[in-house]
Amino acid sequence: MLDWLLAPFELAFMQRALLGGVLVGILCAVVGSFVVLRGMAFVGDALAHAAFPGVVIAYLLQANIYLGATVFTLATAMGIGFISRRARTSHDTTIGILFAGAFALGVLLLSGIQGYTVDLFSFLFGNILGVSETDLWLVTGLAVIVLGTVAALYKELLLASFDPVVASAMGYPVWLLDYLLLALIALTIVTSIQAVGIVLVVALLVTPSATGFLLADRFLPMMLWGVAAAVLASALGLYASFYLNVASGAAIVVASTLLFFLVLAVRPARRAGLR
Repeated sequence: MLDWLLAPFELAFMQRALLGGVLVGILCAVVGSFVVLRGMAFVGDALAHAAFPGVVIAYLLQANIYLGATVFTLATAMGIGFISRRARTSHDTTIGILFAGAFALGVLLLSGIQGYTVDLFSFLFGNILGVSETDLWLVTGLAVIVLGTVAALYKELLLASFDPVVASAMGYPVWLLDYLLLALIALTIVTSIQAVGIVLVVALLVTPSATGFLLADRFLPMMLWGVAAAVLASALGLYASFYLNVASGAAIVVASTLLFFLVLAVRPARRAGLR
């Protein structure tokens, strides 16, 4: 039994995949807790798809893929906030416009590339088994930036999420905190693309935190339970990928979804919200 558990992680690429999965899981659960609290899953999906044209343009320019994804995802995040305020459209309308436009741009650019494009498609569906040491350092750096920002502004972000009217009355710049949260979501998505891909990243952003919501009645315990669920799902997904020879990113997301339904079965959702 012990050999069965340890055998996959005797391989260097599996060790890097596990470390990357744990880092991404922690990051997604922390930021995802705010996403679940605010009901911003559609925002996460839009920002994930907005990364695609950045990936394609970076590929065409032979630049860093993560840099291209970061620029487009952050630009879309800021655009959601700006257009919603300037045009006075709902968030859903603005997100729908930018979501469709950005992803269509990526497909348009991809259609003009002749020849081998498998590397680009790997960003759609993820390949955590291909994480390199350079990728790990980049993920670690982005995780430190995002988690450090959340820790430094935890009280402000939480108050603005629970009751923006009270936060504004207390003198907090709620609009600026909204932009900041959008930027943190964008960076989290870019960090997670290697693990689960653009198509599946919203699941890792939402599902572990939703599992934490079932297990806790306060925000910080919800976040910690979400971290535990995300890390466990990463490990289970990697085991499934190794022993069943299935796609690693999809396996992680399926494991996370199964954990959610398992918790839901033994602890039904509360009618009351968080305290």
